[in-house]
Amino acid sequence: MKPVRGLYVITPEEPGSGLGMSSASDDHAGDFRDAGGRAASGVAAEGAHPQSPAHPERSPDPCRSRATQSLIRRVELALAGGARLVQYRDKSRDLSLRLAQARALGTLCDAAGVPLIINDDIQLAAAVSADGVHLGRDDPDPREARRLLGPSALIGVSCYDRLDLAEAAQAAGADYVAFGSFFPSSTKPLAVRADLDLLRQARRRIRLPLVAIGGITPENGAALIEAGADLLAVVSGVFGAPDLRAAAAAYARLFATPDP
Repeated sequence: MKPVRGLYVITPEEPGSGLGMSSASDDHAGDFRDAGGRAASGVAAEGAHPQSPAHPERSPDPCRSRATQSLIRRVELALAGGARLVQYRDKSRDLSLRLAQARALGTLCDAAGVPLIINDDIQLAAAVSADGVHLGRDDPDPREARRLLGPSALIGVSCYDRLDLAEAAQAAGADYVAFGSFFPSSTKPLAVRADLDLLRQARRRIRLPLVAIGGITPENGAALIEAGADLLAVVSGVFGAPDLRAAAAAYARLFATPDP
């Protein structure tokens, strides 16, 4: 991963993102298809006829369009404030919405020169030609993500409060590792808690960029950077603020000093 320091924004879950949920059979790589029914960006569907779409074409949904436009506008403001990485996170099973939003974010991030990372979903990352994927505890191994996404993909791994997971991720070819939650978080209130000493140890033993996440504010973020964090990952601290651009800029200013 090209060295980068700064604000890493993660899109929030939308209250209405589950509108039009697909059936359980929708959770397959082959469901991400282009208009001709082909698996998008080389994502294959076993047994699927190349000319047969997995799902019938749906009429445009104004709610989906508004949700996507709102998301793009807010990420645009975060980028204007200084965000250096964007992660698209949506756990809903509305595949058409996720595909549309990820594509729109990809166009926006490409124009801004900022990488787009997809949370958890390797197939979606491949379908929209995202810059990479972020993997959690229950997701595939980084080697599998590398095989599917290629050598230039950015692969991040959540390591929670465990240095051994970070060492394993590094050995498996990850591009960055993330620790947290460092502070109480409204996004994940039950997340395990990491401490500053973990970042200090990781800085000595891990050669990859370190991401800190969980309840981070402009007031407590400086201590994480001093302990070794290269990126501060934020959800509500930016997207829950009344002025998104100003909120992002407040985090970005924490990195205004020269690299340690």
